[in-house]
Amino acid sequence: MGGMRLLSALHQDADPADAVTAPGQTLSRHDLLGRAAAVAADLTGAPAVAVHAAAGVPAVVAVTAGLLAGVPVVPVPPDAGHLERGHVLRDSGAALMLSDDPDAAGDSGLPVLPITRPGPAATVPAEPPLERAALILYTSGTTGLPKGVVLSRAAIAADLDALAEAWAWTADDTLVHGLPLFHVHGLVLGVLGALRTGSRLVHTGRPLPDAYAAAGGTLYFGVPTVWSRICAAPDAARRLRSARLLVSGSAPLPVPVFRDLLALTGQAPVERYGMTETLITVSARADGERRPGHVGRPVAGVRTRIVDDAGHPVAHDGATIGQLQVRGTTLFEGYLSDGVTEPPPLVDGWYPTGDVATVGPDGWHRIVGRASTDLIKTGGYRVGAGEVEDALLLHPAVREAAVVGLPHPDLGEQVTAFVVADAVSPADLITFVAERLAAHKRPRSVRLVDALPRNAMGKVQKSRLRPA
Repeated sequence: MGGMRLLSALHQDADPADAVTAPGQTLSRHDLLGRAAAVAADLTGAPAVAVHAAAGVPAVVAVTAGLLAGVPVVPVPPDAGHLERGHVLRDSGAALMLSDDPDAAGDSGLPVLPITRPGPAATVPAEPPLERAALILYTSGTTGLPKGVVLSRAAIAADLDALAEAWAWTADDTLVHGLPLFHVHGLVLGVLGALRTGSRLVHTGRPLPDAYAAAGGTLYFGVPTVWSRICAAPDAARRLRSARLLVSGSAPLPVPVFRDLLALTGQAPVERYGMTETLITVSARADGERRPGHVGRPVAGVRTRIVDDAGHPVAHDGATIGQLQVRGTTLFEGYLSDGVTEPPPLVDGWYPTGDVATVGPDGWHRIVGRASTDLIKTGGYRVGAGEVEDALLLHPAVREAAVVGLPHPDLGEQVTAFVVADAVSPADLITFVAERLAAHKRPRSVRLVDALPRNAMGKVQKSRLRPA
């Protein structure tokens, strides 16, 4: 599949009338191509173009227009505060903002061009070479200002082709999701994936259980929060039994949610792993096993390794935790800095993800989490936060759990759990975990909270659980 065009299926003769559907609007591929070409005609020569990435058909048209024009696209979250928006627009060098909202650029002074417009169809431009930059996606900025990650058309094409092979994703599929259109998951996989494979796309606006159930898809994307809410609506979950594949990503899927999905829908979800800088590098397969708490093996074109603190490879025994590094065709071009793309910070050709993982003898990966927040060094032991979180979630009263290591004068770090639960005491939860895991893995402290801080993709923001 694929070819020299990133949006290869968009140019095919086959033209389903409902190629792209979002609340209130449906476009055929022909209509999408025509509308995007009309916008693309105004983008020639721009160094980059920002897109007001509100979920819906206009954002899909705008992103497609930028890619047709060969101009790097900078998706801007619709709820971005003025400081974040200003930084992204300045740092990316975007020459204009595409939006149907004339105030979308805030006080940046950037001109705003409408996406939805009348007028004759424009000539469809030839897509530029695959080595050109396609997207500039900004990271969450957990360690400072958000950084612009430059992704080439070639990296995106390689990743989408690898995932299409792993997930048996074809033009016969109908992809359903309600994810934001300014991240890899919702935009690269959830929009560009459909425009490359030729599958229909149904964006539900918001990822609500009833909307997913009503969409009639064969392939569904969601983050763990979405799947958890679907499991809490059993009637909606059962209506997904006719789907071919349920894919979970962007954060670890709790084992209880994995099992609930299997029980309610009749199929185990496919989990995968990736990040903005590497795209999706590891995944379970449509035709293979799915293991709770694991994300599978590297996709085509990607290699992985885990190393210790000194950079030496560690055993692939399924138990030894190491720092995960990747290399291959899906890596980003580098970080944008003052208009210049700085090369990726590679170590002997490998990109250090900042995540820690175990790899089994059969190559199956289990992501422990971020080295900075999810690897807890306590009393000489190395404890993965996710394992403790999964144990807590087995308790019937626990709805959410996040585990971090907090400073401790004797242990170095203390395993500390923040838990959203009903009618249970911290002591009961500590005992519950101690009965299921090794003694050094049990939480020394459990703090009951009303909610956990999360970002737009449902990831728990553990930095906000630590003392300032």
